[in-house]
Amino acid sequence: MPLQAVMIIVDNSESSRNGDYQPSRFDAQADAINIIFESITQSNPESSVGLMSMGGKGPEVLSTLTTERGKLLEGLHRIKKKISGSSHLATGIQIASLALKHRQNKSQRQRIIVFVCSPVADDEKKLVSLAKKMKKGNIDIDFILFGDLDDDDVQKKLEAFNNAVKTNENSHLVVIPPSGKLLSDQLITTPILLGEGAAGGSGGMAEGGGDFGDFDFDPSADPELALALRMSMEEENARQAKQAKEEAEAANKTSLEGIQEEGENQPLLNEHGEPSGSGSADKKSSKKDDDDKMDTS
Repeated sequence: MPLQAVMIIVDNSESSRNGDYQPSRFDAQADAINIIFESITQSNPESSVGLMSMGGKGPEVLSTLTTERGKLLEGLHRIKKKISGSSHLATGIQIASLALKHRQNKSQRQRIIVFVCSPVADDEKKLVSLAKKMKKGNIDIDFILFGDLDDDDVQKKLEAFNNAVKTNENSHLVVIPPSGKLLSDQLITTPILLGEGAAGGSGGMAEGGGDFGDFDFDPSADPELALALRMSMEEENARQAKQAKEEAEAANKTSLEGIQEEGENQPLLNEHGEPSGSGSADKKSSKKDDDDKMDTS
């Protein structure tokens, strides 16, 4: 994965108390967020992750961009006590985009990952307008729609947002219905964690596991192994790139050392015991010649 600054938005609305994901939708999100953080930071140690909520009375930033997992866990523990109300999707995305603008490393790619397990009150027109604004700001938006929702209008709104914001398949919408599997396990096989170019995309689960080199297997059969393999390959690619860079720098240094500077082999002292190149010996020699001329005259 590229160097990223990622804001994760957790849905802590009243709907997150539902138990269709064990032990609850909120706890399922907490587990998945831990996996997302691990994937992002292991893929690139200089990437940072922040956390915020969008339920209750309004969105709240729980952790600014950080590389410390503990700050996200602390934020999740704190907001779990404030599960209430409805979600504020549009406002949450706007606040997340402001948090990304304050990232210290401006070369980090901006990304927002939103968990949605409750009805969306914002109208479709407003969401599409916001999506175009995010696209203009080069911010990727990923939606994770999960849970048994009675309102089909939610998926329709998110699909409209996704269609308006995505560029070169950088933004995704994955729909994960309730099942016997953990939310985090199912998320591992989606493009959100597998990266760009992986199978799957808007409106459904990913089918296939992207490029695993010589490993030919179905990642959905063993999500943990799929994640471990992908991380291992990314680490190896990073190691090889680092090694190639070091070798190139070493070769360049060697070639520079072979270049002899003018006067490099000149002795520090000349035959008169004076600093070479000072011109003092030449002056003395010239003075002696002048004295000899005066004596002869």
